[in-house]
Amino acid sequence: FFRTEIIGDFDLPLVSPNPKTRVAYRHEKWTGYEVTLDVFQEVIAYGVLLLPNDLRPDEKRPVVVCQHGLEGRPQNLIEGDHHAYHDYAAKLADEGFIVFAPQNLYLFEDRFRTLQRKAYLLGKTLFSIITPQHQQILNWLKTLPSVDADRIAFYGLSYGGKTAMRVPALLDDYCLSICSADFNDWVWKNASSVSPYSYVWTGEYEIFEFNLGPTFNYAEMASLIAPRPFMVERGHFDGVAPDERVAAEYAKVRHLYAAKLGIPDRCEIEWFVGPHTINGQKTFDFLKKHLHWP
Repeated sequence: FFRTEIIGDFDLPLVSPNPKTRVAYRHEKWTGYEVTLDVFQEVIAYGVLLLPNDLRPDEKRPVVVCQHGLEGRPQNLIEGDHHAYHDYAAKLADEGFIVFAPQNLYLFEDRFRTLQRKAYLLGKTLFSIITPQHQQILNWLKTLPSVDADRIAFYGLSYGGKTAMRVPALLDDYCLSICSADFNDWVWKNASSVSPYSYVWTGEYEIFEFNLGPTFNYAEMASLIAPRPFMVERGHFDGVAPDERVAAEYAKVRHLYAAKLGIPDRCEIEWFVGPHTINGQKTFDFLKKHLHWP
């Protein structure tokens, strides 16, 4: 129901990925490659792959897919110490993880919002396209000899955090998901006409998903990720919502994992003193723990 009625699903077969790569970074600890993959006719997936330089020929390592936010680029996660990302993709590669940073569609302001408006007429959303892009990325990553197909994690910030709630809910090839700087009482944030945090007052007019209110808040999306590990990264001064709203919605997820499923170690939240940004502390520990990486 979430796939077909809320997100929207294009019932189209993926084409052959036809990968094209070129070297983009040469770092002391890793090498970066720009990658394009065919998805549908006239639809591609693009991103940057970071491969550690100390990979052994017979070794398989875990992968972290790192997702940018609104108007972001994969390169913002790798270099420049962007105030929201702090090069967290590069830092994970420094730790020895294989990293892939995809380009999502939410770029170029009204250009992508026009795509959303057209998609609505078909009962679809941006994530109707983003999800098969990620499926093609996952399919391709699994063909790489150094990738452990059972250890591919997702870690996204802001709009990438929205992706962290939706795409891993639909694609169980992701073995865990981390939602940074986005987890929320999503229905309230979309619908309130009195809260200053509401999307009613912002320029993101594409953000609303039809019939979401009575169906899937973020706790319900997280329940589709369960029993896989799930984590929230939350700065106390993040302007997406007040702490109490985030805590109330997270409490429902914690109750599912700890009380109903009996797997409390697979569900965590980190509160840190900071704004709308990657903190990269407890989340890195969470990745090392659940991806079995020392």
